[in-house]
Amino acid sequence: MKKFILSILVLSTSFLMAQNSEITTKNSWIKLGATAGIPVGDIHDASNFTAGLEVRGQYLVKPYLGLGIATGYNHYFGKDEVDDFGTIPLAATVRVYPSRKGVFLGMDAGYSFVTNVDDIDGGLYINPQLGYHNYDWNIYAHFQKTFNDGPSIQNVGIGATYNIRFIYN
Repeated sequence: MKKFILSILVLSTSFLMAQNSEITTKNSWIKLGATAGIPVGDIHDASNFTAGLEVRGQYLVKPYLGLGIATGYNHYFGKDEVDDFGTIPLAATVRVYPSRKGVFLGMDAGYSFVTNVDDIDGGLYINPQLGYHNYDWNIYAHFQKTFNDGPSIQNVGIGATYNIRFIYN
């Protein structure tokens, strides 16, 4: 499964690099952001809150379609006798922008590494999003889930990212 996810990420990145369009500040940027969420499902017994940071690279293939890669860190605060733990996703990302400003739909899919949990290394990661975007900001609701051999690690929350445009001559 890890090789499959890595293959998908490599193919997505290759697709982005193979585009005939030049990367400019009008079609490509880095998104830096933060997330907050409430763990749901079985994992709610181990954690009450999660907070995270994310970094995304995005290229607009078409004015309404963005592709890229995403990573970050999600920290789950343990409750009762449970230690804090985290996830580090590495994912391909797709976003659909019906208009230059307004609602967007997004989906991240890839692999997420799990930290500070015995016997769980990671698993398949998904992160669907629904949000609002403008030239500088993205604000969204999300559902993050990491599938693994134990209980799935999942949360429902909100996030915000700031767009940093690539600088070119």
